[in-house]
Amino acid sequence: MVNPATIKKLMQARNTFSANHPKFSAFFGSIFGSGIPEGTILEITVTKPGQESVTTNMKVQQSDIDLFQGLQELAK
Repeated sequence: MVNPATIKKLMQARNTFSANHPKFSAFFGSIFGSGIPEGTILEITVTKPGQESVTTNMKVQQSDIDLFQGLQELAK
């Protein structure tokens, strides 16, 4: 069982993140809002100050979709 206080804290953190990064949140909302089908490739690049960029990717599998759907249910 998930602690309701923990869920509240996470929701507040999510709201703060969205307020601090509205374009990023809107981007994810538009991409993930319509669903991500199996076989979709997600790629992310991270560039830390003074360091080389690092890029990785993943091909979405059904088990990933199941996980994200489960997490969405927890957030409701």
